[in-house]
Amino acid sequence: MTTRKSTPDTAKPVNLKVLAEYLSLSPATVSLVMNNAPGVAAISAPTRHRVLEAAKLLDYRPNPIARSLRTRHTFTVGVIVPEFSEGYFTMLMNVIEENLLQSGYLHFVVSHQGKPDLIDEYPRLLTKRAVDGFLVVNTSLNKELTTPVVSISGHKKIKGNTNIMLDHDRAALLALQHLYDLGHRRIVFMKGPPQVSDSDFRWDGIMALAKHVGLTIYPELCIDLTVNAWSPGLGYPVVRDLLAQTRDFTAIFCFNDLAAIGAIRAIADAGLRCPHDISVIGFDDIASAAYQVPRLTTVRQPLHRMGEIAVQTLLKRIQSPDEAYPEAITFEPELIIRESTTTARLS
Repeated sequence: MTTRKSTPDTAKPVNLKVLAEYLSLSPATVSLVMNNAPGVAAISAPTRHRVLEAAKLLDYRPNPIARSLRTRHTFTVGVIVPEFSEGYFTMLMNVIEENLLQSGYLHFVVSHQGKPDLIDEYPRLLTKRAVDGFLVVNTSLNKELTTPVVSISGHKKIKGNTNIMLDHDRAALLALQHLYDLGHRRIVFMKGPPQVSDSDFRWDGIMALAKHVGLTIYPELCIDLTVNAWSPGLGYPVVRDLLAQTRDFTAIFCFNDLAAIGAIRAIADAGLRCPHDISVIGFDDIASAAYQVPRLTTVRQPLHRMGEIAVQTLLKRIQSPDEAYPEAITFEPELIIRESTTTARLS
């Protein structure tokens, strides 16, 4: 039976060696547990529990500088996003932060607001701060970096980069088939802002699958979103202006949920009703989508899972830099049918 030595003098900070001697364990075992390092699963659950309890009792705090010198890692990650807004980015950042913290990593997060100079400058500045790797959200980097990169909603093939992406062809098929089955034939389509990395791929999916479903794309019902507004203001003005020109359509497939929320407001301000006069379908399934009036039909991106896998992939690459890594990991979308779509009105 393993016995512990008497409690050491805690007037001085307790280091790893003292904690290991107190537990009659090797410093390597204690280090694995305290750092939740790869290989910790080989240590029995009771031993892991005993180490953590002793660390709490003795107020043991790992020395981050010593840890960095030993591992040659700073245990920090750079996170680059377009901006901070509700919905898509909030959901991803919550998952990213939670998973990084659970793994003992901190992060620097910066937003480039779509400015090309910042997209190039931020990776350089964060590299100077010795981050171990990068998580890049909905942003296309222009240069190869010297540390591992995982891009969420990324598509560009760059050495050292893993893209976490959605199957946009499948997403388009789900939405288009749903609208077709409801009898919609004249549909408004929104193409996302050029600054957003998903825009072209989502649009290409719509163009490729519309004919397959049996739908015609009418040029006069195609909207190019040129303003990169991560708010309902993305969809409101373009739908308001379109309704002032024509009402000869029965549905709108919006670029994202925020644009869909703005579109529904524009429909109401024009004296029409969603979905009775015009059906609206969004994209992403942000947290508030299920609480709008009407509740929003949308194509769900599994953002929580995408964020988890992004963090896991990056940390694995940081910890095992010589191992092969995937260039892309693709996720399946899901159609969430709620109240904002219904059978097309009769002409």
